[in-house]
Amino acid sequence: MENTVGDFLRSRRSRIQPEEVGLPAHGRRRVQGLRREEVAQLAGVSVDYYVRLEQGRGGSASDAVLDAVARVLRLDEVEAAHLRALARPPRRADGGPGRRQVRDGTRLLLDLMPGVPAFVLGRRMDVLAWNALGDAVNGFSARPAGEVNAARHTFLDPAAREFYPQWEAVAAETVSYLRLDAGRYPEDPKLAALVGELSVRSEEFRRLWADHQVREKTHGTKLIHHPLVGELDFGYETLAVNGAADQLLVAYTAPAGSPTAERLALLASWRADGGQAVGTRVVGTQDGAARAGAARAGAARTEGAGAPGGPAAD
Repeated sequence: MENTVGDFLRSRRSRIQPEEVGLPAHGRRRVQGLRREEVAQLAGVSVDYYVRLEQGRGGSASDAVLDAVARVLRLDEVEAAHLRALARPPRRADGGPGRRQVRDGTRLLLDLMPGVPAFVLGRRMDVLAWNALGDAVNGFSARPAGEVNAARHTFLDPAAREFYPQWEAVAAETVSYLRLDAGRYPEDPKLAALVGELSVRSEEFRRLWADHQVREKTHGTKLIHHPLVGELDFGYETLAVNGAADQLLVAYTAPAGSPTAERLALLASWRADGGQAVGTRVVGTQDGAARAGAARAGAARTEGAGAPGGPAAD
């Protein structure tokens, strides 16, 4: 899983032209954007020091130096934190957390939000738990066991491009968040395997991964074309689950009285009457029961878990 500090710094300095930072642009240039010596000059460090930093030999780089480089390269707060993680990688023999549990209290919270599509996102963009309306909107329970993963769905499910009318934006956001995860856990073999699989199977993923964009998943908008109720224009809010590292509770929102809120109420009403959406078709309760009650109304579901409190996916 290629994710080195040199790759990141080269991608960022290639986007800044000398004249943008007050340097002369005359003469033939072999590289696009700023040269390494120009970044070093503007950051107030020696060229040798900056070269060692790009080569991954700057493990002792101070916050002051990294902040100076971030300022020269015009990194935002998330990018600057990503630079620090890459320049001073955490020492983790196992590449980060292994199996994760979604607390009973978190599942109960999902259940107590019946009018809000909500789910818990974990490491590597695995979807660990969801409530009934979150499942009705996203169809988590219809996906194969062990594959309830937002990145796989976005890039490997042919239906995703219709499901997300703004697929390009969703794809870019997905890769940017995975890049951030890779910076925090550079030795994670499961993340490396996921990135490798997506790179082999998706040309779009390879292109976006090579761009080295990083982005936190905090809030935003999500446009969905639902197979039953049509267009759903959501906002979303992402909340960290305190005491559960790397777990995020994602909730979709819609203003009261909006077309999306009305369609969501219709979907919730239909679901409460015993229907179940599986992919692009409707399945009644008898057919749904054959799926082991995977999306029973009013119950938050956890992938890979049996009784409440069971382990979630890796």
